[in-house]
Amino acid sequence: MTGTAFIADLVLTGGTVVTSKSRFKADVAMKDGLIALVGKPSAMPAAKEVVDVSGKFILPGAIDVHVHFREPGYTHKEDWRTGSAAAAMGGTTTVFEMPNTHPPTRSVTELRQKQQAAEKSHVDYGIYGLLAEDNIGELQGLIDGGVNAFKCFMGNTFGNLPSPSTGAMLEGFEIIAPSGLRISLHAETASIMAWRQKRLMEAGRNDPLAHIAARPAIVASEAVSRAAELAEWTGARVHVLHISSAAELRPLADAKARGVEITGETCPCYLLLDSRDYARLGSVIRVNPPVRENSDSVAIWQALQSGVVDMIATDHAPHTPAEKSKAVIWDADCGFPGVETQMPLMLNQVAAGRITLEHYVKISAENPARAFGLWPAKGRIEAGAHADIAVVDMERTETIEASRLQSRGKVTPFDGVAVTGVPVHTLVRGRFVQRDRQIVTETSGWGRQVTDIQRMPPAQVRNADQTLAAVLQGPAPVTAGATA
Repeated sequence: MTGTAFIADLVLTGGTVVTSKSRFKADVAMKDGLIALVGKPSAMPAAKEVVDVSGKFILPGAIDVHVHFREPGYTHKEDWRTGSAAAAMGGTTTVFEMPNTHPPTRSVTELRQKQQAAEKSHVDYGIYGLLAEDNIGELQGLIDGGVNAFKCFMGNTFGNLPSPSTGAMLEGFEIIAPSGLRISLHAETASIMAWRQKRLMEAGRNDPLAHIAARPAIVASEAVSRAAELAEWTGARVHVLHISSAAELRPLADAKARGVEITGETCPCYLLLDSRDYARLGSVIRVNPPVRENSDSVAIWQALQSGVVDMIATDHAPHTPAEKSKAVIWDADCGFPGVETQMPLMLNQVAAGRITLEHYVKISAENPARAFGLWPAKGRIEAGAHADIAVVDMERTETIEASRLQSRGKVTPFDGVAVTGVPVHTLVRGRFVQRDRQIVTETSGWGRQVTDIQRMPPAQVRNADQTLAAVLQGPAPVTAGATA
């Protein structure tokens, strides 16, 4: 003993801790699921287990605020056990799961069903509730019932959930704003896409590049602009999902400059692929919104560096190989797995000198933790935080293989890509869920919902006297003696 009055459950020794601002040699002691001490080896307490991670980097586990684990309703594609195992293998310790399951998470009834399915999770999780045209009356119940964020499908994607009208969106924003919960946006304008896809199909355009033509960048920039206006009016917090185009960056940056509570994410496919890859990948590359031009990728990289884009996520969206491999592009399901490959792909960019390891920590852990109310419990390697850790070997090289993915959707546009930099251990609240590149199978069920630690800043509701709920009550009565 070295003067400390406790016995740690686990000490990681010999590694280099990485924060969003610095890196330093330090050991990390864990007790009861929390980080108890970060410091020199001589300062460490006795421990039940000591693991030597010399030469490796100790990062806060990634927080992916955009995954689809497909349960209930589509478990042939994925379920909470396989999806969370993919997260654990990929160094991701917390996920936020989307509502376009079957049934969708549109009320407390479906929320309880989703929570029951999530009891298999290896990693911690948040659950999205749906904001749609037909469930406005359910939103407050979802808030009270423990959802961690909301999802609004402004454009059509898997599940074919109807996009709400702008009027319904405004009322939904008004209801959600006082809770402070963030509303994540599939920001594509449904009417433009439906019209253009219909015209392309009539013209016989069934090739992969027709998917980009059906969803030009204007569908994204218009939707981001519109949603930002609604957020500014109501005070709602919003988050732009899967940024795919340079065009979206202007309304996003403008809204931030005006003080709108808005954040944005992008995904590895929009950084590392472009329209030149359609000929090689065919229908496998189909995703909503589409992978676009190289100029879009360049602009998004710049925005990620400058802070206009706040974080990296994956839109993990598994389908079977048969559902992805279609001769007619419109028949191919949109999306592919990503939560297992995000960290290796981005660490490969660190190894190539494109970003720093510190900046990667900021966009993969710190910024999502702050934006979704998990900071300071998650997203950092400091005493008192959850012991959510990815131990990374920046010298290790692997090749991504679709057939070896933990996900049931064994198809990825990154099949065959060699990466340098791999998470060799993943810990959730101090417990190994992935160790030496193997899933710890008995940790299925270890994950828990983040509701008890989520703390969103106080909401700043605007125009409360003009909300639909307020005006439906009619004008305030004139008091006796009032004058014009």
